[in-house]
Amino acid sequence: MKADSNVIVGNRVTGSAFGGLGVLAFSLSLPATQVAVAELDPWLVAFGRAVGAGLLAWAYLRLVRAPRPTAGQWRRLAVVAAGVVFGFPLFTSLALTTQTAAHGAVVIAVLPAVTAVFAVLRVGERPPPRFWAASGAGLAAVLVFLGTSGRASGAVEPADLFLLAAVVLCGLGYAEGGALARELGGARTICWALILSLPATAPVTAVAVLARPPDAGTTTAWLGFGYVTVVSMFLGFFAWYAGLARGGVAHVGQIQLAQPVLTLGWAALLLDEPVTLPAVGAALLVLACVVVTQRARTHAPATAAGTSLRTSSTTG
Repeated sequence: MKADSNVIVGNRVTGSAFGGLGVLAFSLSLPATQVAVAELDPWLVAFGRAVGAGLLAWAYLRLVRAPRPTAGQWRRLAVVAAGVVFGFPLFTSLALTTQTAAHGAVVIAVLPAVTAVFAVLRVGERPPPRFWAASGAGLAAVLVFLGTSGRASGAVEPADLFLLAAVVLCGLGYAEGGALARELGGARTICWALILSLPATAPVTAVAVLARPPDAGTTTAWLGFGYVTVVSMFLGFFAWYAGLARGGVAHVGQIQLAQPVLTLGWAALLLDEPVTLPAVGAALLVLACVVVTQRARTHAPATAAGTSLRTSSTTG
């Protein structure tokens, strides 16, 4: 019993460390995307990054001689791909052609709550009513911010809808990927999802290049594209999914609370974007709601939780 307790504590500490690295990597995704889409076609940025990361994934899987996933795992990998390979990159790229990274960070602040909701649905937990109340309050705070963020009409723009769609799909991909990483490991989960996506991402990238051939561009734009390809779409997920698998979505997911704050800081530091008081207030309110959702989560059945922790300790 004591040995099992030590394993659980060790997994949570290791999971938190990996999760922190993942959040740090992802916190620069919106500013890097903002820089890239300023000069490059958003469809190229969204799908070209997946192609580049897919080639890196192919090389990694060949290097480690990873066995192929089972039929059931392929189906779950399709869900991961829909969320983090297609949905989040596409909708954030489209949104950031007309919105700032600082604005996007406020909307993305609700991502931990959405991830927790999908994790609850994924493992069949029954959280108390305050969980759902806090999740609804966080979403309401984001919607109020979108409707009152300096627009004369007060109407939500398409960019805001793109951001909300990105959050929902990303939360789904995070939750499913975190669960699958207990079987495949964090690195192989994202790598196989990228490989599975190549038959779709490669043609879309080719069409985007033919429709709007990229010019020479600036070094900054290509550096932004390189970051979202190598770090946001590839290496960041090595750490993030490994963290979710080892420490659990409920525990490691709390680290996401720092992501919107870090993104606001990066946007102000690197892009000279103004961070308004309403934006900071909305972000803090959403973060408070997310804290409640994380603390209100119920635990998975003891047998399932123990099995998943022991399994995750043997996978990378």
